[in-house]
Amino acid sequence: MSDRRVAIVTGASSGIGLALAERAVRAGYDVLAVGRRAERLAALARDLELAAGRISTLALELRTPGAAGRIVREALARFERIDILVNNAGAVAVGPITQQSDAALHEQFETHVIAPLTLVREALPALHATRGHVFFVGSGVARIPVSLLGAYPPAKAAVRSLARIVRNELRGDGIAVTYVDPGAVASEFMTRAGFPGPPPGIAASPQQVARKIFAAFETRQPVVNAVPWQTAFVSLGEALPGLTDFLLTRAPEIAGVQTLPVHEAPAALPPEVQPLAPEPPAAQSPFAAALEPVAARMRKLNLSETFVRSLLVPGTALELGDVALRWAGMPNKNERALTREVLEALAGAGYLERTGAEAYVVTRRADGST
Repeated sequence: MSDRRVAIVTGASSGIGLALAERAVRAGYDVLAVGRRAERLAALARDLELAAGRISTLALELRTPGAAGRIVREALARFERIDILVNNAGAVAVGPITQQSDAALHEQFETHVIAPLTLVREALPALHATRGHVFFVGSGVARIPVSLLGAYPPAKAAVRSLARIVRNELRGDGIAVTYVDPGAVASEFMTRAGFPGPPPGIAASPQQVARKIFAAFETRQPVVNAVPWQTAFVSLGEALPGLTDFLLTRAPEIAGVQTLPVHEAPAALPPEVQPLAPEPPAAQSPFAAALEPVAARMRKLNLSETFVRSLLVPGTALELGDVALRWAGMPNKNERALTREVLEALAGAGYLERTGAEAYVVTRRADGST
């Protein structure tokens, strides 16, 4: 068995997870980097070929049955031990929580609570052997709930509680458990969902947060507040819930949710401004004609034509998984299938050009211009 310490990092294909995996490998750790985007993980591995440590990658959705056991087996087969487990993977939901489907609600809690806990359970024998260390990455919204993020805030509140319970249960076994509040981070985490993300003046970088988490590999502290001044404001906001809710209602940009994503349906017009008679139907545009074969399914699954139009910026690279995340939050197989059908319909009509199995580049706007 190697003397080098081994870390598993989930959510390693972007943001904090990617930055942490890179920092750990360059510092001499062996890392199993787990994420959903194989091409991102492959690029990370290429960048770290000459680093002090070794990296192995695993492209895997954590909600896949048996995923936790597979991750642990892969780490042990590749590196023979597990010292550190960082539960970082996540994705934000989109829209009011009262309007989310059962599937969307279940997916948030599966991703942020059930899958990490299952991974801890599967890794316990290896962690016992090394007196290892478990990290749970939370969020400020665990303490100050923010609207329009679906079940993400309550799921992160559960993560905060979970970390404390697991810490108490494993303390006698010599296994450390750390809860991380990363603060507001400038990454694609929010923008992939269609939100603007935190204002540049307050946002931390993924590298800054990764540096704080990596330091805790040695200190084994129970809580890491990556941006202390933000944590102080969160504590103040938690103590004054009425004022905090008032401010967030009127200035949601503080939390990075300045407007609803472009695919949210507009509110209905009040009765007094409704037209007295229906407008005559307009001639169907080529863009609408291209989507006609999938229009019924789009309406059923609440994928708006407005959102699809917003994708068509010539020269933009589109990846099926990212597009599905942007409109569905945590897409299920039906939502991914619809995303594929829409992209294929646009490619067939000349709005997109295929560049890979699930990759496209935009060639025309919705109005046909290039």
